[in-house]
Amino acid sequence: MFITFEGGDGGGKTTQIRLLKDRLSQTGRDVVLTREPGGTPEAEKIRALVLQSGNNWSPITETLMMFAARAMHVRDLIKPALDAGKIVLCDRFTDSTRAYQGYAGGMDLSVIEDLKRITIGDLEPDRTIVLDIPAATGLARSTSGTAEGAQEEKGIAFQEKLRAGYLAIARQNPHRCTVVDAAREIDVVAADIWKVFA
Repeated sequence: MFITFEGGDGGGKTTQIRLLKDRLSQTGRDVVLTREPGGTPEAEKIRALVLQSGNNWSPITETLMMFAARAMHVRDLIKPALDAGKIVLCDRFTDSTRAYQGYAGGMDLSVIEDLKRITIGDLEPDRTIVLDIPAATGLARSTSGTAEGAQEEKGIAFQEKLRAGYLAIARQNPHRCTVVDAAREIDVVAADIWKVFA
């Protein structure tokens, strides 16, 4: 099973995906935890470029870099793990490109889908947890000024478009996406996520 966690900055994806990994592992499942951009040595190098604070990449440039990283990630980590019968938990995937570069960045969504088909084919997650949080709350929670602060630096208007994009993706994919209110306490959010898989 391929499970992804999505949502705007400050929604607690990293915390919640680790909690789900621990819980699934306790049931005896073989779980691989990974992230995007990243997951392989090559993709981590691209991550460092894309997320570095102070950059000024255009949406098309960011999109191309994301899919370059994703192609390596799918080929070298995600597909082998799925083929071996493991559960793959991924912190962000193609929905992030749709939301960040597409809905919020203005990149043509049809171009994103074309690039997806070229680089990774028809691979989509089995389940996606969208951690939804008001843009201002998420921005206040997130850590700005770090080496990976490029997205937070884009400001509240960008974050609001991003949130709207994720909610649109969830509405378009109700069979795959579950929206969870991430503004609540960590354990409450984790309990709601577990209900999706229990």
